[in-house]
Amino acid sequence: MYDHIGLKVKNFPRSRRFYESALKPLGLTIQSQDETSAGFGTKQATGLWISAGAPAPTGLHIAFAAPTREAVAKFHAAALEAGGRDNGKPGLRESYGPTYYAAYAYDPDGNNVEAVCFAKK
Repeated sequence: MYDHIGLKVKNFPRSRRFYESALKPLGLTIQSQDETSAGFGTKQATGLWISAGAPAPTGLHIAFAAPTREAVAKFHAAALEAGGRDNGKPGLRESYGPTYYAAYAYDPDGNNVEAVCFAKK
C-alpha cells in the first residue's frame, strides 16, 4: 500500500541504533546510509527512512510484519534494550483479530512502533 515512510529524528545515531536493533529480528536491516540518514528494509525494498532533523509531533504508529510470534518477542526485547519504552508486551490482541499477535514500543522520539504476526502459533 505504501512505497516508503520517512521519519525525521532528533538524535540520528540513537534512533539508528534503536531501529537497527528492533528491526533485525524481523529481517529488516540498513540498506543505505550516510552521516545523517539510513534506509531500512530488505535487498528487494527499502521501506523506512530516518534522517536527522526536527521530528513531527509524536503519535505516529508504524506496524511491521513479523514472520513469527517469536520474532515479535525478539523485536520487543531488542527495542527495549536499544532504548525504547514499552507500550505493550508481546501477546494476542483478539480485539483486532483471533490471530493478531503483536508487541509495541515507543522509539526514542515517542512514536509507537509495532511488530505484528498473524500466524496461528
